[in-house]
Parts: sequence; C-alpha cells; structure tokens
Amino acid sequence: MSGRVLKSNRPVGIIGYGAYIPRYRLPASEVSRVWEGGKGGGPVKEKAVAGLDEDVITMSIEAARNALARAQIDPTLLRAVWVGSESHPYAVKPTGTVVAEAIGAGPSIEAADWEFACKAGTEALVAALSLVGSGMGEYALAIGMDTAQGKPGDQLEYTAASGGAAYIVGPAENALAVFNGSYSYVTDTPDFWRRANQKYPEHGQRFTGEPAYFKHITEAGKALMEEMGTRPEDYRFAIFHQPNTKFPQRAGQLLGFTDEQIKTGLLAPVIGNTYAGAALVGLSAVLDVAQPGDRILVVSFGSGAGSDAFDWVVTEKIEARRNLAPSTADYIARRTEIDYATYARFRGKIDMG
Repeated sequence: MSGRVLKSNRPVGIIGYGAYIPRYRLPASEVSRVWEGGKGGGPVKEKAVAGLDEDVITMSIEAARNALARAQIDPTLLRAVWVGSESHPYAVKPTGTVVAEAIGAGPSIEAADWEFACKAGTEALVAALSLVGSGMGEYALAIGMDTAQGKPGDQLEYTAASGGAAYIVGPAENALAVFNGSYSYVTDTPDFWRRANQKYPEHGQRFTGEPAYFKHITEAGKALMEEMGTRPEDYRFAIFHQPNTKFPQRAGQLLGFTDEQIKTGLLAPVIGNTYAGAALVGLSAVLDVAQPGDRILVVSFGSGAGSDAFDWVVTEKIEARRNLAPSTADYIARRTEIDYATYARFRGKIDMG
C-alpha cells in the first residue's frame, strides 16, 4: 500500500468552486403514487430534475461560471476543461469544448469528457490536480455533472437526479482549500451498467451494496487515512457518494465517522443522487460553511467499480470569496415542485415517435 497515495509535486488546491442544481423537484411520493399506488417508501424525500432547456452542458456552464467568480481569475488562464458525466448530451461531440467556449477559456486548452459512472467528476478532478501539481499548467477546471435517469417504474426513479459542481485547481497560495493527497481503489465489479444504444441503465440489485459501494468506499477511505496518518476525529467533515440517504451514513459509520461529520454534505434526501456530481456537490455544500483549518475527507464511488478519496484543508481565503457566487443551499431553496407527468415530459420518457 505504501506510496500509492497521489501527492502533487508542488502545493495545489481548490481556488474556486461552484454548484448548480436545477429548480424542479419531483417528490418521491409522486413516483410511489404512479408505480406503487402510493404504498412504496422512497429512499429520498425528492430529487432535482433538469428542465426542458437544461442538460449537462448548460448546467456545467453555470457551475463553471460560479467557480470562476470565486477563483477571481481570467478564464483564458485555464489550461484544461474536463467534464465528467454519465449523461453527456452527445454520443459523438465533446461536452468540454462547448463549456470551454461558453466561459471564454479560449482555444489553447485541453478539453475532454470523462466517464467512470458516478466518479467521473472526481476522475476529472484527479486529472486537474495532476496537471497543475506537475507544473504543466497553472489552472485547470474539473466538473462533475449529470442528468441521471432511471427506467420508468424502477427503484432508480426515486433517486436518479440532475445537478453537480465545478472546481478550479490552482496554486496553493491562492487556494480556498489545500490538497493534501488522494487515493483511488478500483476493481472489475459489474454492479451497474448501460450498454450502447440502451436508454436506461441496469443494476445488480443488492449486489450494488456490499461488494460494490461499501467495499470500495471503505477501502479507499481507510487507505488514504492510513497513509496520511489521520483518524476520523481529525476531520470536521466527511463526504461520501450518496446514491441514497442510508448508504453514506453507513459508510461513515464503518469508517468511524459520526453523523455530525457527515450531515452537512449529505444532500441526497433533498436533491437525490446527482451521479457524477454527487460527491462534488456535497463538497460544495461543505465549503459554503467550512472555517479556516477545517479538514475534509471526500470519497466518491463509481459503479464498475471504484472510489477516489481526497484529503483537504480549508484556508483563510475562503471567507472573502465564498459569497461571490450562489451557495449550494441557495440552489436547493430555489424549488419548484412538479408532478410525474411533467417529469416524464422534461426527461423524454414519453416517446412521441
């Protein structure tokens, strides 16, 4: 295990961050009403739903603009724009190039789309940390964003949501949160998949829990803390991928964290599972309230399967810059409830062809 934690050659960190969550909310009771006669119990209260004019590109642009507002840098200084998602709008056409042009990053950049199920966003973040940490670029933008869908009547319909967050990585001296190290743990565990030309994903039912989610989250979290020489009590906040409410709570308990450490970043009950954006939007909610010196553990999970774990420490610079863009709580509060029929129309579940 020794030496497998990723550390940058020069000190780097998050210099800007921004979330975006669409305003529309589908209550779990609506899914239950349509498919289970109102007798089913939903794993979340409600979920965020992208509108007719929203997709991963438009939402990524909004989150990126929020990150730039907090970073206080010219977008032409970015050397990479990387977008992680399960639901890129095009099968053949990158999301990253559209986002880069919309935010004014210019053509002299790396632009690419990342895929690794729900940890596509943290994969992009690892790459951004590596690029800046190696000295190959001064700033890089990583985004995790999704418009996740579940098959009509499937349990995923309760949780598969829309939203995510963007992060600009840069030199530590300008960082809101300094990067200490990361560790990734991956195996070939086929708990969740979608083949080409299939509209909806399939999942391995209870197989998605023990051998997939919990195994990878706990292995990554434990390994990172062992090599960093830290214990759960060294962190004020802990954020885990949140496919529902219970999984991250149990993962935290298995790793020795308290509910108090987990609750700030646990957004699944009110916005659902934003897939590639889940861990990153949880981190944005924590950064909105964290104080200088607070240490944060983040562990993502992506089916297929793998986890990325990160160790961060918040700096004093966060106090002057976090209010330069809307908070995650602002987006959560901006809520318009919809019924199942409206949701079906917004998400293309009614085939008119």
